Order: sequence, then C-alpha cells, then structure tokens
Amino acid sequence: QVQLAESGGGLVQAGASLRLSCTASGLAFSRYAMAWFRQAPGKERELVAACSWSGGFTEYGDSVAGRFTISRDNAKNTVFLQMNSLKHEDTAVYYCAGRGGGLEIAPGTYEYWGQGTQVTVSS
Repeated sequence: QVQLAESGGGLVQAGASLRLSCTASGLAFSRYAMAWFRQAPGKERELVAACSWSGGFTEYGDSVAGRFTISRDNAKNTVFLQMNSLKHEDTAVYYCAGRGGGLEIAPGTYEYWGQGTQVTVSS
C-alpha cells in the first residue's frame, strides 16, 4: 500500500524556519520525482518545490524561490522541505506528492499524495 506521511508542520512566527519531512512507503522511491504543493483557503493548489529522482534537479514556485529548499534521502525514502524566512503568506496546508517518472510542476501529474500538514505563520 502506497503511503506518504508528512510531518513537521506547526505554528511559527514570521521570520522563523521549519523543516517538513515526507516519508514514503510502498513505492520505488528512487524512481519517483517528488514535490511539495500547498493550498491556502480560497486559493488554488500551487507548486512549492519539486525534485528529480536523485534530487539533482529542482524547481521552485516563484513565491518561495530563494527561501525554501527541497532535498531527498533515497536511502530513507524521505523528501524534505527546508523553509526559511517564513512569511504570513506562506500559511497553507502543505502536501507531499510523488510521481513515477521525471520532475513535473503541475499537480495533476502526481499520482500519490500525502494527507497534508498545516503550516501557520503568525503575522
């Protein structure tokens, strides 16, 4: 059974950092591109970051580029999202996603999704 489990969300002050983790089971993790998407109330789901099989190629949403970093540890079937200099506008539910192929930035191309973890940045 494929499972993606996120952790690390929470309530922080503006300017703080958080590190999200997503651990996968039931899939060939090293041959799956992984990504983080987020969705705020009243907003469409948007790309946060995505990475290739080995993590050597990455893409970032415009609003987080330079502040967030995606990485992965294939030996642990885990993908991370390091979030620095958090802003109130980053408040959203963050979802981990995977696809059995190369890096893509459209959420509809990802077939496996976690349940999401809430990130709230106080203003």
